[in-house]
Amino acid sequence: MRFGIVTFPGSNCDQDAHHVVSHVLGHEARFIWHKETDLEDVDCVILPGGFSYGDYLRCGAIARFSPIMDAVVRFANEGGYVIGICNGFQVLTETGLLPGVLLRNQGLKFICEDTRLVVANGHSPWTVLCPETLVAPIAHAEGCYFASPEVIGQLEEQGRVIFRYASSRGEELAESNPNGSINNIAGIINEAGNVLGMMPHPERNSETALGDASGAAIFRSIIHSFEARA
Repeated sequence: MRFGIVTFPGSNCDQDAHHVVSHVLGHEARFIWHKETDLEDVDCVILPGGFSYGDYLRCGAIARFSPIMDAVVRFANEGGYVIGICNGFQVLTETGLLPGVLLRNQGLKFICEDTRLVVANGHSPWTVLCPETLVAPIAHAEGCYFASPEVIGQLEEQGRVIFRYASSRGEELAESNPNGSINNIAGIINEAGNVLGMMPHPERNSETALGDASGAAIFRSIIHSFEARA
């Protein structure tokens, strides 16, 4: 499987994503500079974490207008796999590929810590090989997912909430929610299921040296789904 990792000015997790898919999982990966206009022959696009354009104006708002994003939107609308992690999730909401918005954390502070996620939908292309819970670090100040009651209702009814913040026992408790996201939402997909946005960083827990390596299950899932579809 061929991965393309988009690099914006201010991205800082692009190297991590490249390392996981290429060196840990053994698949082809290349960096795509934000000024490029063609994704070429990639099978999955990764919008990595960081602070695109310094997060000026609003997180992801400027990156949405990068030349490469027209190709990313077209790729996604044609069924291509796209994952936005942290800042990448914010970019996806700005493009309209995913609904809702990421607001300032409820405590108004930057949070950097490990979180446990419960897999709310294990049948998506991104979770078919995931365990019931996994560990993924967070590092954000604007990670509070918010959307209208109508949108939240649709996400819940359609099984598009993929990950929720949970306790070490997998319980979806209010105190396990680090940023105030509605319904403990940590990750969602689009209606077709090919676009995933999530605030936690699975690429930062994809090797046993860094933890339990459960984050790699997300990447293994999409590789499995791509190969099955092919």
